[in-house]
Amino acid sequence: MGTASYEGFGLRVVVASDKFKGTVTSTEVAEAVGAGVRRVCPDATVTAVPVADGGDGTLAAAVAAGYTLVPVVASGPTGEPVSSGYARRGNTAVVELADVSGLVRLPDGIPAPLTATSYGTGQLLAAALDAGCTRIVLAIGGSASTDGGRGLIDALSGNNSALCDEKLPESGLADLRRRMRGVQVVVACDVDNPLTGPRGAAAVYGPQKGADAHQVAELDARLSRWADVVAKETGRDLRDTPGAGAAGGVGFAALALLDAELRPGIDLVLDLVGFRHQLDGADLVITGEGALDEQTLHGKAVAGVAAATTGIPVVAVCGVNRLEPEQLREIGVTAAYALTDVEPDVRRCMAEPRPLLEELGERIAVDHLTMTRRREGTA
Repeated sequence: MGTASYEGFGLRVVVASDKFKGTVTSTEVAEAVGAGVRRVCPDATVTAVPVADGGDGTLAAAVAAGYTLVPVVASGPTGEPVSSGYARRGNTAVVELADVSGLVRLPDGIPAPLTATSYGTGQLLAAALDAGCTRIVLAIGGSASTDGGRGLIDALSGNNSALCDEKLPESGLADLRRRMRGVQVVVACDVDNPLTGPRGAAAVYGPQKGADAHQVAELDARLSRWADVVAKETGRDLRDTPGAGAAGGVGFAALALLDAELRPGIDLVLDLVGFRHQLDGADLVITGEGALDEQTLHGKAVAGVAAATTGIPVVAVCGVNRLEPEQLREIGVTAAYALTDVEPDVRRCMAEPRPLLEELGERIAVDHLTMTRRREGTA
C-alpha cells in the first residue's frame, strides 16, 4: 500500500507518529493531523509515515509502509489459538511478539505469570522461514511471559512447549540449527537488563505480568536453569548480556540460539518504513505518541524521529505533555501540542481524539507553516 500522501502544490509535511495507545492508531493520528494542516494550508502535501518504537504497532507500521500482511493462526500466550500474522516484503519478514504472545492476548486480560509462553511467536517465525524469508525483524515489546524464550525455541525446533528449565532435545537443536542456517535475525530491543538477578527479566518485569514475590523468585530460578542448559549446549553463557532480559528473556534466546543482533526499536522501525527517504523536500516533520514524559527521552518514537531528522523542524503531538520546553529542545523537538491543551477532560480526549487532533493540526499549520510561507514571500 505504501505511505499515504495528500497531494498538493506548495509546502510538504511528513507525519511520522506512533499510536496513542488504547486511543488511536498511528495511521489515524496522521489522517487527523493532516486534515487539520490542510484546512489552513489546502495546497500542502501531507505524507503519512506510521512508526512504532519496536513494540506493539510495529506490524501495522510495516504494513502501512508497503509490506504484505501474511495471516497466521498461532498459539496465544496461554495456548488458545489467535489470528495473527507477519509482514513480508521480499525476503524480509516482520514479526511482532505483542500481537501473538503479548499482554493484549491474555484471555480476559487475566495474567498467567507462571504459564504464559512465547510459543506463538516461534510459530510465526517458523511460518516466515517456511515461506522462504531469510531476514527476520523481531519486535519483542509487550510480552506476557517470562519463559526465557523457551517457547519460541520449542516452536522453531518442533518441540512441544515446555518449562524453561528442561533440557533441549538434541534432535530439536539440530533441526533449529538447520532451519536458521543463512538466516539473519534482528531484534528490536530497548532495554539493557540481563536475564537473571535483581535487574533480570523476572525481578524487573515479572510484577508487571502479574507475578508476586514468590513467583518472581520461582521464575528467576527457572531462567537460571534455562541459562545453564543453553550454556552447556552452546558453549556460551549470555545470561548477563545487556538486553538478554528483554521480553521475559526472549532477548536471551534470540542472542544465544538464533545469533540475533539487538537494535534500538525506533531506529529499526524507521529503517523498515524508509523514513529518511520521505524527508526530501519536507518543510516540517510532525511526530507523536500518547504521552510525552521521561520515557520519551530514552529511545521512544518521538526522540527517535527527531534524532533521524536533520535540518527540518520537528514538532510533536501527544495526549498529554509532561516535559518542559528545554527537555523537548534537547531531543530536537521545537514544540509539543497536546490533546489536553484543547480539552482538559482526559476522558473526552480518549473517547473523541480525532477532532482534537485535527485542531492541533490547524494550530501547527498556523504556528509553523504559515510562518514558512511568509518568510518565503508566498503568503
